[in-house]
Amino acid sequence: MPLDGITLSLLRQELSERIIGSRIEKIHQPSKDELVFHLRSREGAYRLLVSASANSPRLHLTSNAPENPSTPPMLCMLFRKHLTGAAITDIRQLGLDRVVFIDLAGTNEIGDSVKFTLCVEIMAKHSNIILVGEDGIIIDAVKRIDFTQSFVRQVLPGFKYELPPRQGKLEITETEPKIIVETVKSKTGKRLSAAILDTVEGVSPLISREIASFACGGDIAAAEMNPINEQRLTDKLSEIQKNVIGGKGIPTMLMRDNVKPYDFTFMDITQYGFAVTQRSFDSFSELLDDFYYEKDRFERTRQRSLSLMKLLNNAAARAARKLQSRRAELEACADRDTLRINAELILANQYKLEKGSLFYDLENFYNNNEVVRIPADPALSPSANAQKYFKEYRKAKTAEQMLGDLIEQSEQELAYLESVIDSVNRADGYTELAEIRNELYEQGYLKRAKSDKSKKMKPMPPMEYVSDDGYTILVGRNNIQNDILTFKTAAKDDSWFHTQKIPGSHVVVVGNGDIIPERTCRQAAVLAAYHSGARESSQVAVDYTEVRSLKKPSGAKPGKVIYHTYNTMWVTPDRELCERLKKKK
Repeated sequence: MPLDGITLSLLRQELSERIIGSRIEKIHQPSKDELVFHLRSREGAYRLLVSASANSPRLHLTSNAPENPSTPPMLCMLFRKHLTGAAITDIRQLGLDRVVFIDLAGTNEIGDSVKFTLCVEIMAKHSNIILVGEDGIIIDAVKRIDFTQSFVRQVLPGFKYELPPRQGKLEITETEPKIIVETVKSKTGKRLSAAILDTVEGVSPLISREIASFACGGDIAAAEMNPINEQRLTDKLSEIQKNVIGGKGIPTMLMRDNVKPYDFTFMDITQYGFAVTQRSFDSFSELLDDFYYEKDRFERTRQRSLSLMKLLNNAAARAARKLQSRRAELEACADRDTLRINAELILANQYKLEKGSLFYDLENFYNNNEVVRIPADPALSPSANAQKYFKEYRKAKTAEQMLGDLIEQSEQELAYLESVIDSVNRADGYTELAEIRNELYEQGYLKRAKSDKSKKMKPMPPMEYVSDDGYTILVGRNNIQNDILTFKTAAKDDSWFHTQKIPGSHVVVVGNGDIIPERTCRQAAVLAAYHSGARESSQVAVDYTEVRSLKKPSGAKPGKVIYHTYNTMWVTPDRELCERLKKKK
């Protein structure tokens, strides 16, 4: 799913039409590899996201700008100093290579005109965002590269900016398709798709396979092409060339199972047949914004919550081991009746038993007088051996009673920790993570540092949606908020939804005393499935009932409720529906 040079070229043309002439009002740095530029033009306001993440490097306009840290990083402050108020004068690309230059014009502290170039290099783990002055000297970069990391090219403040090394491929917009075909044919030791990838600048492996599939019906060896294959290859290259020059790409997302984004490109894809479905977008910015939303949200959360997740995973592992150990002890107690029977058999036959025996062979009158061998302590008398068995029996009986309660406690603790892990995985910003930390402070899993000010933060409201029938749907963000939403905010006759036996948010439909329409119930169930640990699943069971049917067990962990009267419906999580129903602020 790399952002190839051709898609980048079409995206650059799209951005040029929309944001050239706009000015930078604000700059934020949501994570170490990302920058968000808030732009203002006569046509309106835009947010340009630029990412140098190794997993998802790109730039595009976004409507899903991530939450910013409370304290901006030093690099963000530097970019603000130089670029706030600057106007975008041009957006250039280095051929069809994955390097884009955003030219900017602004003023310095004393009012003199200055020019800058933001160099966005989209090259997997080598991706970078570099701010360069008018003299070509690097001001700073998201990723500094010194001599210990590369002898070929260093990226450090004060160094001269140098272009990334080119790969020597043919640019499809400037090369005759027939020349490209001849070059591809010369790579005799490679499959056709690999030969195309090595020859043509700006194509991804997906496009290389698609071209090979169109030309030959499959990925044959480059040297095995016949004249018909060569002509079809020439025609396909000509078509792509014409579309790239004319800016006529089709923003296309490929999906598996109709819901899971798989890849994206600028043209129709036929090589997968019916194994994938395609969805078109109005712009490449919308395509990339939608494609990377969930992936980036998870990555940001992972970066911000590494220590928290480590603590939770360790606590969950301990709880699981404790639960397993207690279950094993309980299983051992299941044989306690044998201890009682052994004691009674010894007492019933003690008149004929002698001290010093290693075992007693006795008839078990509880089992058709079948002879049973009972181990004995030779140092004890038969009566003492019987009392020893009675003592072990009472101990096992008491342990069984205690273990039942302990196992229930362990199960509840493990379920609670799993629900917190799910909340962390679904958290979408610093504030939500801070609320989860507060919850863990209150439950004793974390110790609050004296300098920690998170306890003074104002709690966030629940997420709010509006169904197609006009009913408000509230969704809790974490366990504490789930409790408040269910037992304080919701009315007794409101409808409540939750995934069955899967950690997730409490979802409440504010009914105002009405009978909730079936469509709203289904949409609320989809929201419950989406805001749960089953977000990536299909056909998720969601229970629903009236709030009056819910009970909070005494001493239960946050988010824990019990209910016995309910219905269940099966739904598939749908992010598009959730985004559409989200209440606009």
